[in-house]
Parts: sequence; structure tokens; C-alpha cells
Amino acid sequence: MLYRSRRVETLLGGPLEAVTYSDLAALVGNPEAGESEDLDYKRELAASSDAQKAELAKDVAAFANHVGGVLVIGMAEADGLPSRVMDTDISDAHLRHLHQVIARHTTPTVRVEMRPVPNPDPAAHGKGLLLIAVPPSPQAPHAVTAVAQTAREALVYPRRGATKTDWLTETEVATAYQRRFSAAADRSRRMANVERELLVALPESNVPHLIVSLVPEIPGDMIINREAYRTAQAELLNTSLIGDDQYVLEGVRIGSRRYTAYGGDPRGLFYHQADLHRDGSGCWALRIATNTSTVDLQEFFWAEPDTVVWLLLSALHVLGTHARERAGATGTAVVRATLVAAPHHFPQGPARPNLHPLLPFRLDMMDPTGRRRPLSTQSCDYADSEAVTLLDDLTDEGPGLVQTASLLADELVQAFGLAEADPVTRDGQLRPAAWSSPLRSGVTQWAQSRGVGLLTV
Repeated sequence: MLYRSRRVETLLGGPLEAVTYSDLAALVGNPEAGESEDLDYKRELAASSDAQKAELAKDVAAFANHVGGVLVIGMAEADGLPSRVMDTDISDAHLRHLHQVIARHTTPTVRVEMRPVPNPDPAAHGKGLLLIAVPPSPQAPHAVTAVAQTAREALVYPRRGATKTDWLTETEVATAYQRRFSAAADRSRRMANVERELLVALPESNVPHLIVSLVPEIPGDMIINREAYRTAQAELLNTSLIGDDQYVLEGVRIGSRRYTAYGGDPRGLFYHQADLHRDGSGCWALRIATNTSTVDLQEFFWAEPDTVVWLLLSALHVLGTHARERAGATGTAVVRATLVAAPHHFPQGPARPNLHPLLPFRLDMMDPTGRRRPLSTQSCDYADSEAVTLLDDLTDEGPGLVQTASLLADELVQAFGLAEADPVTRDGQLRPAAWSSPLRSGVTQWAQSRGVGLLTV
């Protein structure tokens, strides 16, 4: 889910997506389960009258403007402690209504995730408990609409404080806006630093690379100790690329507030290196398998678009998984993909290597006879693209991951004169016909296993 909290997960006995009805019922009478700045209980949530709609908007905006939190609907409370399970409506229609209320009465719209937890008793069909998870928002402050004496509607800004809601003053609202814009600038600086630190540590190279970086909008805090390192090492050494069963990383070492994972031959064709930081940020540099050709006495490297998309999908998944699962980051992340003819072409990259040849780079196809089929209208030494995506989409390996990769890949290939990256689509599907035979089978099987649609044309 969008919201992760070690405190709440410890209290509930696991992550929100795994909590059962009995886990929640066991909160009744638990003195440690009282309402707090990140946890609230409500007996019901009709959200039908104007006052009820305003109350729901206020509750979710207050969490989003502070540290995030969870609303447990269908639980009565007494003096802040859960006192009795009072099953509520968890139908799809009711959940759609709640989403509409939040969208209508908060600005910017607060991002929430709702998880119905049905009562296992067959007689309680359509009833149960409802979890509404609200992550801390990088778009804070969020306002809710309220009736004012001097205007039909006014914007007010709630914030969760201890077990109640406070209202931000004008100065606090101005400060919150300043923090929002400063945070965006901070993320840009963070991404630049993460990329620079990896690039200067790469082995000297004169071949094309794909560099993928990620910075979560709400940072995490990865624990680094012996036990955590052993776990991370085992996980990373079992990393394979999308649709492939070959492990690509051969070593993991501890660095300053990070793990560095690497694999392949530093002097050879295949080499990958990634920095995975404690705050959930990460950067992965992947060498691209290329061919060389000569046209009009000009020699150049070229790679197939599906190779770039394949590496991009794989890197996004690994970086997203690190941010969410290892660092505990939540919500959205800024991701950037960069395609370079060699690392020194990156603006913050290493110095020009004393290696030859240093060739231009193109994107072309190989036809069934093994000959190059031109695609690019021009070579390009540096192309980049950027997007904001949900960490859940990257980690869960479904259509959302493909959509993010498509958005990034389209901008990359446009620098080479191509309109779009044919192997993937903006609506999260794959075009098997646009994948070369070495990759097509594995990627198609992966897509079918993850609910990713396949286009026949």
C-alpha cells in the first residue's frame, strides 16, 4: 500500500495489505492501540451529508499534511481506545463514493488507498472493517473546502496533532508551501548527487550505458547492520532481469549510507553497477549490448530499442523494490533514465577515458537475416527523460511498471528521431512483435504472469 509505518505495522502484526479481520478485532482493549498522530478509529463513515463529507476530507488531509496515518473504519472507540468492532459497509460502490468525496473536497487531491477487510462470517456479506491509508504528502499543504461567512467556499488547512486535528495559521500555510517547493529542489539535488557518486565510481568505459536513477518523494530509512546486510546481499545476488533467469549481480559491498551491487566483467561487454542508498534513493548503470556498423566511412555503435526497454524495466523494478521494501519509502518517486554513448557524455559523469574507439550511438534493428535495419535518423550521445511514478507500480511488476517504462523510453528514443518506443505502450501493454527473438519469449511469459496485456499488432 502507499503508506508504510513500522509503528503501525508492529501494532497490527504486519503490513497493511496483509492484516486480517482477526488482527484488527484483536485491537479492542489493547492499551497500546490508542488513537495517535498516525492512527484514528471511526464507528462509521457515511459521508452523505455536507458535514460528513467535510469531516472525511479533514481527516485525510490532516494525515497527509503531517506524518501520514491510517483510519480504521468500523471500530468504535472509548477515550481513544478501540472498544468494539462495528462492521461497516465495504462495498465497491461505497468505496467509490468515498474516493469521489475526497477528490471533490481536498485540494490538491489527497492520495489515499482503501483496503476492505471482510468479516469472514458468511452472514456478514458486504460488511467488515475498512482501512484508509494516507501517506505523508510531498504536495502538502492540502486544503479542504469549508463554508465561510464572507464567501461561498473557503480553503482551510488541517493537520493531525497528537489525537486531534489542528488548523494551520496563515504563516504555517505559507511555510508549508515554501517547504513543498524546497523539497522539489532538494529531490533534484539529491538525484544529481546520487548519479554523480555512481558515475565517478564506474570502471572506465567507452561503450553505451543506460543509467536509471530514483529518488522517493517521501524518503525511507534503511537499517544497515550485519543481519540486514546478509539479507540484502542474498536478495541482490538473486537479482535477474525481467523475463530472464540468469543472475546479473555477483557482489554487494557496504558503502557510506548505501549498498553497492555489481556484476559482470568491468573490462568486458556486460557490466552492471548500482548504488542503493539508505533513504531509498538509487542509481543503476547498465552497459548496453551493442553492434558496430560503418556507413559513409562513419563507424558507430547501435543497439535495438527492445534491449533498452528491457534494461529500463529491470532497473526500475530493482530500484523501486529497494526503495519500498528495503528502505521503507512510500508513495511516489521521481525517476530518471539517461542513455549515453559512453559515461563521460553524462553532464556529471567521469572524465573522458583514454580508450578507443569513442563512437557515436544509434538505435536500429536487426532483421531476420542478421543485417542492420536503420531506425534512427541521427546518432545521439546523450538523451534523458524523467517521470513521477508510484513505488508500488515499480515493485509489483504489473501494467504500472510498463506504463512508467513507456513514458521514459518514448522520450529517450525521440532523441534518435523515433516517435515512440514500440516494445511498450503508454497504457501498460507489450507489443511482442517489436521484441527481437532473443528477448521475446521470456518477456512475453513475464507479461502473461503479471497481468500485462499483449498487443497482436
